[in-house]
Amino acid sequence: MKQQQQANPIQSPYNKIVKEVYYAIYRNAKQLLSTLERDELRYNLEREDKTTPKVGTIIHEFINPLIYLRLECHPNEILAIHYGFEQVLAVNQYSKITSAFVRSIYKLTTKDTMTINIEEAVRTDWCIKTCSEMYEYIEERNKHHTFKQIKYKPATIRRKQMQAVA
Repeated sequence: MKQQQQANPIQSPYNKIVKEVYYAIYRNAKQLLSTLERDELRYNLEREDKTTPKVGTIIHEFINPLIYLRLECHPNEILAIHYGFEQVLAVNQYSKITSAFVRSIYKLTTKDTMTINIEEAVRTDWCIKTCSEMYEYIEERNKHHTFKQIKYKPATIRRKQMQAVA
């Protein structure tokens, strides 16, 4: 008699899409941050757990002075996306980046563009509003994160202006 194997919820189509969307948000965040001239704002701390995810596992975490992003495994082995952004009081390049980051999260997870509704994967039960403080705290007590810097790539408009001058 054949025994039926139980499907692993971690490998469910829902979780697969959540993970794909998370990494699309992550790539977008890095692209947004790459346009910053200030070196210190392109530094980040990353954590990745390559073991089989189980409840409570942080699968991936990205901490930057302006942006925070985390993919984790919640109860019932459902993947969830947590995020944060530095609260910027002035309208400037930093606020444009944090605003674009938040918009990208909701744009990429909207049920209108998905075959499976993953909107509930974006969790707001807690949201980081002081990424710079979190970054400094983790940097000082680092046990699980890798220190990285995103390469500077001027925004397209600025790049065209620089080429016109040259």
